[in-house]
Amino acid sequence: MLQRFLLFWLILLSALAVYWDQIFSGGVDPFKDSEPFLPYLFALTMLVIGALLPAHEIREVFRRWHSVLAGTFVQYTVMPGLAFLVSLFFLDQPQLRIGIILVGCVPGAMASNVLTLAARGNVSYSVCLTTSATLLSPLFVPLFLYLAASGTDIDAIELAKDSFVKLLTQVVLPVILGHLFSRMHHGFSRVIQLLGPTFANLSILWIIATIVGKNEERLQNVFLSLAVALLVINLLGYLFGYLAGMVIRLDEARRRALTLEVGMQNAGLGAVLAGQLFPGRELIALPPALYMFGCMLTGTILVQIWAARKREYRIPTDECE
Repeated sequence: MLQRFLLFWLILLSALAVYWDQIFSGGVDPFKDSEPFLPYLFALTMLVIGALLPAHEIREVFRRWHSVLAGTFVQYTVMPGLAFLVSLFFLDQPQLRIGIILVGCVPGAMASNVLTLAARGNVSYSVCLTTSATLLSPLFVPLFLYLAASGTDIDAIELAKDSFVKLLTQVVLPVILGHLFSRMHHGFSRVIQLLGPTFANLSILWIIATIVGKNEERLQNVFLSLAVALLVINLLGYLFGYLAGMVIRLDEARRRALTLEVGMQNAGLGAVLAGQLFPGRELIALPPALYMFGCMLTGTILVQIWAARKREYRIPTDECE
């Protein structure tokens, strides 16, 4: 129920974060009070995701490295490029511009794996792409942030260093440790397989809802223009992802996986990074938070279209080839 209706729960939880003070006036606000702990929550989420990764999926990343690397290259060129071009329309709002570029350079999200399954795509290839992009994020994200911050009042070199350290410690290391721990302790692995997906989805929903609730007034002022910009990035990401799959000669199932992987970004990571790397610049966190709504909506619609189409070939789900 949680994964199938992720967009519904996202809207519901975000609305609760926005109207919490009005509904429960004078009481404790769990969303605002949890804000200092969001980086730790996200790191724990990445540890759980690492523990959920099957061993054969990790082997596939290396065994089919050429197709995985090609798909990862598409993601780290198409989305940052689109985000940079669209962000040029916000030159007079540098915080939003950096936030939009941040949307384009973070790796793909776990939700793309779920939607790939519903779209009758190659789930194994989708997981391989998510894993590869996540592990490579400390190399690519700092580079793009450095380029985005150059020419502003932000120390671009210090920003690149900070983002590298935070991605390494809060994303890559937790994924690796979670995977290794689950392989060494079967009891832990069984518990994670049972509860992990629910926890991971709820934590990302909580992070996005907290960001939306905190910035509700700012969001109202920029909603329309920002929503249109992010929708353009999202839809063009799907289009170029599918076309790139044709160029590198992927079959239809893997093309669908690549399309969703390119168009859907890790909004939770983007929102957490924005809060850590840009303290006092709350507008930067808005594009990643808002992007999750858009990509979940468009991704769900795209999946329904694909799922309704009859296909005469078998769906490969056990290989990345």
